[in-house]
Amino acid sequence: MPDQRSIGWVQQRLGLCTASRFVDVISKKKDGKPTAERQKYLDQLVSERLTGQPTPHFVTSAMTWGIENETPAKVEFEWRTGLSVSETGFHKHPSLDCGASPDGLIDGDESAVIEIKAPTSETHYRTLRDGMPAEHKAQVQGQLWITNRRCAYFVSYDPRFLEKPLQLYIERIERDEAFIAALDAEVRQFLEDVEKAIQFVREKSHG
Repeated sequence: MPDQRSIGWVQQRLGLCTASRFVDVISKKKDGKPTAERQKYLDQLVSERLTGQPTPHFVTSAMTWGIENETPAKVEFEWRTGLSVSETGFHKHPSLDCGASPDGLIDGDESAVIEIKAPTSETHYRTLRDGMPAEHKAQVQGQLWITNRRCAYFVSYDPRFLEKPLQLYIERIERDEAFIAALDAEVRQFLEDVEKAIQFVREKSHG
């Protein structure tokens, strides 16, 4: 299984719907119609499948911060919980063109995934106050769906906080079977829409 962010990992995910973007897949307006974010992601997957090339992504300073702090966050998590986190790569759904890349796996009785965020200090503060932001639910539940694991540990880490206990936030998330069933249906529909879009341009180009 290729390491995350390696060339092999990028190729594994090419043209597939990934858990980090499930929030866009299920995104709807107040009238129930899909949002522009869903359409933009659909267009991205269509172009990847038609070209065989991954979509270029600009790495922002915030993304670099998150990558650099993932390992320190895991170390702090293991120290605080006594749980051991193992590295993992991309997990593909057994029958659908979708998958997930958890930040780690916890085996044994927990049978868990771990998702780590190293956000802005303001976002970390809000997470300390309110819990896991709602926009991460689709990603976390999607990881549980695809890996078939029992629970997830959502972690927010910010070493800039002066008080060490406030630097790491941990929340245990249980499987939400109703949400997962709805997510399954949404992803299936999204993948059908991707195929329809590909078929449409093929037919149009061939007259």
